[in-house]
Parts: sequence; C-alpha cells; structure tokens
Amino acid sequence: MSLMISVSGIRGIVGESLTPKNLTAFAMAFAAWTIRSMERRTGQTGAKPRIVIGRDTRPTGRQIAGLVGNALALSGCDVLDLGIATTPTVEIATTAEHADGGLIITASHNPVEWNALKMLNHRGEFLDAGEVDELLAIAAEESFLPARWNDMGTIASSSRYDDFHIDTILALPYIDIQAIARESYRVLVDCVEGAGSAIVPELCRKLGINDLTLSACNGTGLFPRNPEPVETNLQETIWLMQRSGCDFGLIVDPDVDRLAVICEDGTLFGEEYSLVACADFYLGINKGPVVNNLSSSRALADIAAKHGVTCSSAKVGEANVTAMMKENGAAIGGEGNGGIILPELHYGRDALAGIALFVQAFTRWRTENNSGTMSGFRSSFPRYAMAKQKIRLGSLDRTALNTLFEGIAGKYPDAAVNRLDGLKLDFKNSWAHLRPSNTEPVVRIYTEAPTEAEAETLAAEMMSEIAKRSPAPESNA
Repeated sequence: MSLMISVSGIRGIVGESLTPKNLTAFAMAFAAWTIRSMERRTGQTGAKPRIVIGRDTRPTGRQIAGLVGNALALSGCDVLDLGIATTPTVEIATTAEHADGGLIITASHNPVEWNALKMLNHRGEFLDAGEVDELLAIAAEESFLPARWNDMGTIASSSRYDDFHIDTILALPYIDIQAIARESYRVLVDCVEGAGSAIVPELCRKLGINDLTLSACNGTGLFPRNPEPVETNLQETIWLMQRSGCDFGLIVDPDVDRLAVICEDGTLFGEEYSLVACADFYLGINKGPVVNNLSSSRALADIAAKHGVTCSSAKVGEANVTAMMKENGAAIGGEGNGGIILPELHYGRDALAGIALFVQAFTRWRTENNSGTMSGFRSSFPRYAMAKQKIRLGSLDRTALNTLFEGIAGKYPDAAVNRLDGLKLDFKNSWAHLRPSNTEPVVRIYTEAPTEAEAETLAAEMMSEIAKRSPAPESNA
C-alpha cells in the first residue's frame, strides 16, 4: 500500500508504507519548506525556525517523534516537543509560541497500525494544497537544507499547553461554568485510549462536571475498538452508556479533533449534529456565515437560515474548510464528522472547544425548557438521516474515477451536479456524495434523506452504480 498524501497529511501503515526512510525525508522536506516559507514571510535569511511537535498515544508515536524531531534539529530547526498532545493543542501552541510551523504525529481515526505526519504553517493551520505540492517537490528533489555541525537546532519539551488550551476555552465569555455546574451532570467520557485521555476529563471537571464515568481513558494507545467515532464502532460504549445512568456521553477520536455524543437512552446524537448544535448556540451570540463540507448534513443550512446567515460547503478536508471560512468571514464552521472550528479560538477542528460549546448549548436549552434530556435536545433540531459507506476499489486512479463519476452523473439528469470534490448529486429531498478519501485508499459514499431507510437505499444504489462501472472492488469496508 502506498502512502496517502493530501491536505490531511502524510499517512501510512508503520513498517510498510510509512518507514524510517520516508519519515526522515518528509521531516527534512518540512524543515526546508518551513525555512523557505519563513524567509519569504520575513524577508530575512539565516534565522533558525521554531517548530512545535506533538503526538497521540499510538505505540509508534514516541519513536517517530524522536526520529522526526532529530531530523528537524539536524536541519537547523529548534523543536519544542509537547509529548502527548491533541491535534488542536499543537495548533494552539504553534501560534502561542510564535513558531514557524508545527508537526503532529497522528493518524487520527485510522487503526493503530497507521501513523502520520500532519504539517502546520506558522498560523497553526494545515498546509493547503499548494503548500503540500511545494513540500512534495522538495521531498522528490531531495532539496533539503541540512545544518552545519555548529548550526544545528535544539530540542526542548513543554507540558504547559494542556492547561493553556483548557484555560483559553474557559475564558470564552459565553462559557458559564456556574450554570453548567448547577446542572450536576453525570457524564460518560470515552477517549479510545488516545491523546484525550487526560485532557478531556480535566476539561469536563473545570467546566463543573465532576461526576464522570471514564471509559478507555488510560492513554495506552491500544485502541479497544476501531477508533473512528461512528455508530458501528461504538456499540460497547452505547451498551455502557445505557447502564451508566449518565445524562450523556462524550466520545472523541485519538487526536481529539472530532466529537460524538451519546444521549441518555443510548441513541447517538449524531456526529453531524455536534456542529449543528454548537452552531445554533454560537450564532445566537455572534451572527455570521457558516461553512461545512460537501459531505455534511443539510441541517446546518437549516440552522443558518434560522439565524439569517449563509451556509457554504467546501471540499472535504480541514484545510479546504478553513480556507472557505476565511474567504466568507465565517463565524463558525467545521465538518460533519464531528469536527468543530471556532475561528475566535483558532482555525482548526477542536473537540475540546466543541465539548464546551455543546455542553453550554445543552445547558441553555435545559434552562429555557425547565429541564430536559439529551434526546429531547436532539429532537429540537431538523431531522435528517445519513448513511455512510466506503468501498475499496482495485484502482484509485483519478482519471478512471472521474470517468466513473461522469457516468453516474449522467444517470441522474434531474439532480444538481457538483464536481468540486468527487461527485455530489443534490436531489429535492436527498443528496449523495461520492469521493476518494484523503485518509484511506477507498471511495467514500455519503447519502442523506428524510429517513434512515431512504438514506440507506440511496447509498446502496450508489454502491451498485460504482460496482457496475468499475473493476470488481477488492472489498467493501
């Protein structure tokens, strides 16, 4: 299997596609890119760049962090190593340190055998497509900039940024800790043994939630299930939730940029609706456009209309969403996978900020309704059902996929066709989005309709259309 390279990072299976050789090459390429970017930005040469690094809890993380940290230092960069840190914490630290770049060692929701390098610019944001192309050219040409023996960088460590991140969230003027504490919530927290294992419970406690049931919060990095926080993978957590007596459950992925919520009765609030609930609350405070991606629920557009603001959709990928948010001056945005981006805090998906916004939104709703359950809160939002499938094809050649998508589009003349990112077909009461993944060698199929049965039927139809027009799939995943 080859490396997956996109705006979502450089990722692969450790020891197969992700090797010490290419990890070193990409770290040195990132150092060279950072040096050149810094020189263009400042007009000065010869300065030593600063790079913040952090990692999730995967068993391969410590060794990779050591390897790439030393490669950066050997390339003349001063490195600040946060150790185990969430992706949004590294993003915030990069700007707080006035660093010239950041590097996160995490494969996010991928299984434990995967790892990745996620690169940040000096704004603490993922490199955009043009910047990734520039980095790849440096790697391909091996135009690295190794330092002389007497000009190497240093490696220092810091453990202050978990608290800094939490304090920054608690300082938001609309987060009312006393109001949250008065509710005496009982909350289940599932961090899938990832980077959130310490910081998520600590955030909850500082928000005034002291009655916590912790699941998979030991930080071992040995994920007890597939770490992507979707319903298929959360059955044991749902079972625990139903027996816990908790008011709701908070689930994050290994690098804590995605938030899922379970209601008191064990039903999922819906990863799509994490952003919807947060946006509805936030737009009541700070009106402005909202942005999601093309695979996100129409519910966000409904909420935007309720508040009299626009909703726009970008290509999938955090860098693409943040770019459109900046263009549109968005107040809030994110992706329908539970990724919430609050520009007031930083331009990055942040499940920690999402938890604070979400709990505050629920608290306000309970105050307005003289109590109420999480499932009742969920029923206050527009009702849509979504189906999500993925199919692993024998070839992911983009030219062949474009031909396949054009063929499928031709079958639906009544649909509004969007080719910005794969193929999106918008029907009157439903939609389907087919696109090659940024993070796995698969084609993702997302559909949404008024009912679960309609969404599943549309997804099955799209799967059938792909199968008819392509070589036999290696497997359905």
